[in-house]
Formats: sequence, C-alpha cells, structure tokens
Amino acid sequence: MTKRFFNLYTHHFARVAVAIPRCRIADPAFNVEQTLALARQAAGEGAVLVAFPELGLSAYSCDDLFHQRALLDACLDGLAKIIEASKSLPLALVVGMPLKVNHQLFNCAVVVAGGRVLGVVPKSFLPNYGEFYESRQFSAADCAAVDQIDLFGATVAFGPALLFEVENLPLLRFHVEICEDVWVPIPPSSFAAMAGATVLVNLSASNVVVGKSGYRHQLVSQQSARCLAAYLYTSAGRGESTTDMAWDGQSLIYEKGDLLAESERFSDDSHVIFADVDLDRLSNERMHATTFAQSVRRHAGEVSKFRLVRFTLELPLQQDLPLARTVERFPYVPADAARRDERCLEVYNIQVQALIQRLSSSGIKKVVIGVSGGLDSTHALLVCARAMDRLGLPRTNILAYTMPGFATSERTLQQANDLMAVVGCSAQLIDIRPSCIQMLKDLGHPYSEGKPDYDITFENVQAGERTNHLFRLANFHNAIVIGTGDLSELALGWCTYGVGDHMSHYNVNASVPKTLISYLVRWVAETGAVVENGAEVLLKILDTEISPELVPGGANDSKPAQSTQDVIGPYELQDFNLYYTLRFGFKPSKVAFLSWSAWHDREQGKWPNAASARNQYALAEIKKNLGIFLWRFFKTSQFKRSCVPNGPKVGNGGSLSPRGDWRAPSDSEATVWMDDLNNIPD
Repeated sequence: MTKRFFNLYTHHFARVAVAIPRCRIADPAFNVEQTLALARQAAGEGAVLVAFPELGLSAYSCDDLFHQRALLDACLDGLAKIIEASKSLPLALVVGMPLKVNHQLFNCAVVVAGGRVLGVVPKSFLPNYGEFYESRQFSAADCAAVDQIDLFGATVAFGPALLFEVENLPLLRFHVEICEDVWVPIPPSSFAAMAGATVLVNLSASNVVVGKSGYRHQLVSQQSARCLAAYLYTSAGRGESTTDMAWDGQSLIYEKGDLLAESERFSDDSHVIFADVDLDRLSNERMHATTFAQSVRRHAGEVSKFRLVRFTLELPLQQDLPLARTVERFPYVPADAARRDERCLEVYNIQVQALIQRLSSSGIKKVVIGVSGGLDSTHALLVCARAMDRLGLPRTNILAYTMPGFATSERTLQQANDLMAVVGCSAQLIDIRPSCIQMLKDLGHPYSEGKPDYDITFENVQAGERTNHLFRLANFHNAIVIGTGDLSELALGWCTYGVGDHMSHYNVNASVPKTLISYLVRWVAETGAVVENGAEVLLKILDTEISPELVPGGANDSKPAQSTQDVIGPYELQDFNLYYTLRFGFKPSKVAFLSWSAWHDREQGKWPNAASARNQYALAEIKKNLGIFLWRFFKTSQFKRSCVPNGPKVGNGGSLSPRGDWRAPSDSEATVWMDDLNNIPD
C-alpha cells in the first residue's frame, strides 16, 4: 500500500480517541447506541483506537443491579451489536461491561475489532473503601481460574496480562487496565509497558470530588512519564447516578508526561477527544533510557506473564491525514508565556551557577570576554554580570573587550559599547586591524598588498586575532576566557576551529541554541532582571542582522555584506531540525513532516528577532534547509565538536559535548540521512 508523506501514520503516529458518552443506568441498548455513534465519529476522524468508560454498557453506578441476570444478558446483547458494527469500523474499540465467567462476576474491558472480540481484561484491584463497594458485586482478576473464555462461540483470551498489537502498525501495542488499577503502588500497566506496551488504556468511571481533577492529572502524567508511554484515561459523565456521588466526565490523553488532550468536564453531551500519539518517540525514548531495559530484566517474572494478541486494521495510508496535535515551532522555548519566563529564569540560574562553581574552584576572580554587539556575546556577558553579583565581586572584574575588524559596522560597535556601559563591566576597545595586516603580510596574502581578496583566510585571520588577544589578556590579568559560541553554531559547524566561537576556558552558552538565546535576551530586556535601563540596547541587539562581520560591505553600512542565515539557513528551522535529530534520532523525512506541520500554514506569534521572523515555510524550503543541516551536522563538523571546552548542559534537548550527550566519529558519512531526505516529495 502506498504511503503518503502528508499522512501521520506514515511517520509512526497513531490517532487515538477517548469517548465520553451520555449513559442511562441499566439501559444497555441506549448505551450501545451512544457508544457506536461515538465510535463512528472516531473512525471518521482517522482514529485507530477508541476507549470508553468503565462499565459503560451498563453504567457504573448500578450497585446490586449487577447481580440481575436481565441486566447481564442485556449487556451481552449490546456487546454482540458492537461486534457486528465493528466489521465496518477500521479501529479497535475498548468497552466496559460486567461479565459473568464460571459463576463469578468481573468488571471487564472488552477489546473489539474487525467483527470479533480480541480479548477480555478483568479489573485487578477492586476498591472497597470510602464510597466504593466493588468487592460486594465483583471478583478481582486474580480470582479467575481460567485464562480464556468462550464468547459467542469463539475462544477469547481472558486476563489482566494481555497486550494487543496492530500488525500493520507494530509500534502500536496497547494494554488495558481499569480505574483503581492505576491508583495502586505498582499498576498493572507498569509491567505491561515493560512487556512492550506503548499505549496504556484505562477504562475508568471515577466520580468527582473537590481536588480530584488535579490529582488525576498528576497520576496519569506520572504513569505515562515513568512508563515512557501514552496513557488514555476515560471517565464516566452525565447519566450516572447521583444518589451519593457526582460525575464530571474528565478524560485525559498523556504522552510521556505531556498532556495531549483533555475532555470538557461536566458536559451535557456525548463527545470524543482525540490525540495523535508519537509511537516513534516512545520507542526511541525506551531505547535511549537503558534503565528501562534494566527494569524489564528485574521484573522478568511479571513481564513473562503477558500474552500478545495481534490483529490488523485498515489504516488510512493512501490519503493526506495531517497531524491533529500542535507541533511547536520553537521546541527549545515554551509557547506559554508564564512557562517561558520560568524557563528563562532557570536557564540563567543554571549558567550562572555553573560559572560561579568554575570560578570558585579555580580561585579566579576575573573573566575576559569578547563583546561583538551581537546576540551570543550579549547573553554571555549578562551571565557573567549575574555571576559576579552572586559572588559578591564588582562587575568591573568582567574584562570586556570589543575588537573591531575590517567589516565591523558602526551599529554593532556602538551596541557593544552601549551594552558594556549598562552592564557596568570594565570596557576596552582593541583595534585588531594592525595585527591582522601584519599576519596577512606574513602569509603573503593579497590583501596586505592592497588587493580586495576576501577569502576564508582573510576572515579567519580576524577571528584568530581576536581569540589570541583574549587568551593573552586572560594570562596577563589572571582571568579565564568566557566562550560565547552557542549550540546552534556548534551543530552546524558555524565556528572557526580554535577561535573564539569555538574555543575558550569555559563556555556558558555551550548547550543554549540561538532561538533560546534570543528569548533570554528579550526576557532580560522586558524584566530588567540583570541590567537596569538596558532595554533599549538589548532590543536593538535583538533587531540586528546576524552576521560574522568579517567581509567589508559596500558604501551603505546599514546592512552587513554577510548574513549568517543566508548561508546556513534560518536558525528557527535549524534549531527545529537539531532538536528532533539530536533529542529523538528521528529520520529526516519525519523531521520534515513535523516541520511542515509546524510551519506550513499556521499563524503564530511573531518571532522576537524581527530580522529572522517568518510566518510560514513551504515544504521545499524546509527540505532545502534540512539538507544543509544534515550535511553539516553529520558530515563536516563533528571534528569541531570533539574538542569543545567545558560548559553546562542546560536543557533536555541535549548538548553536543563529547563528554555528555553526543559522542560520534569525526569522519562519519551522511549518506543514509541524505538518502532519506531525497525521498521527501518536492
């Protein structure tokens, strides 16, 4: 079957659903009607799995009515209708019902697909405290004497240790538990995850009391995070008995601790929530977290109890089916303003604390830093300022130097001077042009004879002279050189080997990407967190074209002759590519699909750096810039990353330190990544 690029299933996503139907107590016919209506809606939206509430065919609050044969038989009749209807539904349904097995009554989840029952899962833990009296009506799963039952003339797997796998979507392997099962110290789903379940389903009724909503969030979030899984949590809503309880219908879908979808609480109407679960992400997380495998080994006895039920579904692979989940354009930066402010404060604290430790342990009280008037050195200087404050040292212990070369613009030079003034550091200017001319003369370079030859040597002589000055100044003043190069530049190899954006005594920006640095600088401008009366200077720096300023421009100095992003691509795209390549190891085709999902037509807030802001990118642009990233990251720049100076890891997006997150050969090929990229349609 042909797979389309713009289809979420092609890229190992699975659309799942949780349904919250209105119910009537002890009226299976009505409840089945509601169930099937929502199942058809879920199928129409492209879902492959839909979960319904605990005991949804009968209603949860039947109490002793569960021991009435008429109700039990009506539930079986309702299940038969669901089985028949499932023949024309390309998804798996998980419905809750009471089921009598060998003279015992069990609270069960029944998994149905393709016109047959795939398995029946009885509830393991029956609450019998507070408002719950389930042991009065039901037997727990471990009371069962059989592991298969006869249902409508077919032999069906029965028990709590069942896994269900979609054969033509093999990363979708799900397990079902019921309500209280997840509230116990070691839920059955923990062992199921270790047995390979990537999606955990909970059929719950869960009445509501004050504060319970927040606790459900914590419970489901943590279980999905610990198990490196998606977790679908259902809940009963309108129609359950309010004799002694109330119901809010809160249902949740989490993926590794991240909330993907939540139902409307206290709704009068039946409804469905959807989420596109990234199965590839979950699989890669488990591969990366080797302690997950250690847990499997330590609990091998429990894991070995699970039985696997395989089945196929008709996946909608021949049509365009875009993602229904939000893919943030800036994965290193929280979209929510409040969380973004918290992140900025935390990043500063990490960088500052790391620098304080390095200075304290070395007994050094001064730092040397080159200030260009651009983003990276601005942020590094702000970190140094806060570190001096925390150490109780004057900011004049920051020996800041701006070193204009042949292409330094009046704008960036002025910005550097203004920035150093508002920070209150020791500010000096060293014109590197005389020493550069001497070096070029020693090399026999044409520029030393007055010829405008602006080759790579011409550029690197300037970068090298700046670095040489900084290291010698540090020697002279008993200081250390603070690096300013960022994670994005290191990923793309956009740094000259052995010079300032590559080499230093300590690099506070080592694991901070360019997109995050822009937000950090803006945060300081808006809050005055590090400097007072510096907002105007910082905002002007944010609005400056990103350029190495190593090649002289024309008569008009308003725009530099070099634009970094014209060469290596927009940082907003390249940081996106870096995050999903480094953090998850996704194939280029999936990274491109995610990038297209984020950028192709959604209007979002303007990027703070107006010089690089874009509202959208076409697939052709995404593919072109991803190609630049892949070639530079995998083929041409690892040798620079193999010898970077110390610097703190800041976020879970990863770092490129050879002592930390990224260890790779310096002479690798990029062939497999480029081949996959070339399979992306133009």
